[in-house]
Amino acid sequence: MGAFTHIPVMARECMDLLFQGPGKTMVDGTLGLGGHSGMILSRLPEDGRLIGIDQDLNAIAMAGERLPKDDRITLVHESFFHIPRVLDSLGVDHVDGILLDLGVSSYQLDDPTRGFSYMADGPLDMRMDSTQKISAWDVVNGYSEKELDRVIYTYGEERWSRRIAQFIVERRPIDTSFQLVEAIKAAIPKGARRDGPHPAKRTFQAIRIEVNGELSGLPDAIRDGAQRLGEGGVLCVITFHSLEDRIVKQGFQSLARACTCPPEAIRCTCDRIQRFEILTKKPLVPHADELEENPRSRSAKVRALRRIRF
Repeated sequence: MGAFTHIPVMARECMDLLFQGPGKTMVDGTLGLGGHSGMILSRLPEDGRLIGIDQDLNAIAMAGERLPKDDRITLVHESFFHIPRVLDSLGVDHVDGILLDLGVSSYQLDDPTRGFSYMADGPLDMRMDSTQKISAWDVVNGYSEKELDRVIYTYGEERWSRRIAQFIVERRPIDTSFQLVEAIKAAIPKGARRDGPHPAKRTFQAIRIEVNGELSGLPDAIRDGAQRLGEGGVLCVITFHSLEDRIVKQGFQSLARACTCPPEAIRCTCDRIQRFEILTKKPLVPHADELEENPRSRSAKVRALRRIRF
């Protein structure tokens, strides 16, 4: 398990944002291999606490091996969608910082047995939590052509979604990632494949999002996580594609809004108090040196929100 290399994305920027607040009780909601958690730990005070959460049991095991043996660390097998549940179970009311690194982890992409990558052959799995029932195989082989079209168009923003869905249905059963890649390539006209990303990239992204429910629970996760911040606490989120970034941006805007009266109102009647402020008016993006060291960071954006009062 120690063979995977791991470079945490935009770690310096995230640490600077997270530790603008008290920085004592911190949550890494997407533990992965523990890259970000290790940096959080290095900045924690002696009496600090780090709660690392991941829905992938392999991630919990590997991070446990990589991180220092430290009584300040608590690792929990759960989705960051359920941060309040985790904190309640640990007897923690509020925290000083929450980090969410969205999307698929590098080690998941690099392990062909997980089926996330269109660059390596493996079983059609794509489950971030291997204990859940639905996998990519169920989506690819069980969804109707209309349902597949919806998933691929909505979550992959793929213009050829209808043809791809048709070709998938015609070639079923599809059992491996390379079989799925071949169906996608056959569906997209050759002239449309010359430029841009790999022809299977958008479809694989869409199926992965569907399997793991990545977007459906994100708005609530943003809201619920922010509500568990103490005064001065910071929620920092790394996104990798426009769909999730839009959800985070809109969620932050909603939380940071003060008056909710309609624009045409003569005076405020809602008496809403602003409780959060956005720290990143525009999302932060990787510097050139990070892009050179870690090309997978090229689409990353970082946004942060701080609680200013209860």
